[in-house]
Amino acid sequence: MAEPHVLTSLRKKRADIEDLIATLDKRLALARRDLAHVSATIKLFEAPAAPGDVRSYTDLHRLFRRGEIVTLCKAALAAEGPLDTRELSRRVVAAKGFNEADNELRKAIAFRIVQALTMQAKRGLLASEKRGGLRVWRIS
Repeated sequence: MAEPHVLTSLRKKRADIEDLIATLDKRLALARRDLAHVSATIKLFEAPAAPGDVRSYTDLHRLFRRGEIVTLCKAALAAEGPLDTRELSRRVVAAKGFNEADNELRKAIAFRIVQALTMQAKRGLLASEKRGGLRVWRIS
């Protein structure tokens, strides 16, 4: 005896719906992966909530106000006398409340310090000299 046409149509419809669900599951998994990647990228570019959360690859331009590095360095130089770039980077990291154990962050800040203080030295506001491969800064 042959199957009724209704049962054949319903079975075909069930197979179509199962195929659609499988396809949508794959697209949902892909969308979840994409969302995870976008969220991770946003986290990389967001400013940290607390000063201690600064990562060494954070964009340093957003961490310091205009002239803040020079102000912090000049305050340290006025209080302690001549300091080299490494010592100044430690003072800046401590003053801002960043993670002092993060060597990469200190190195990145040291490069910013050299750039900022070199401009101050060109204006005659600071003096520097090299001692044993280190640049030592002092107030003129």
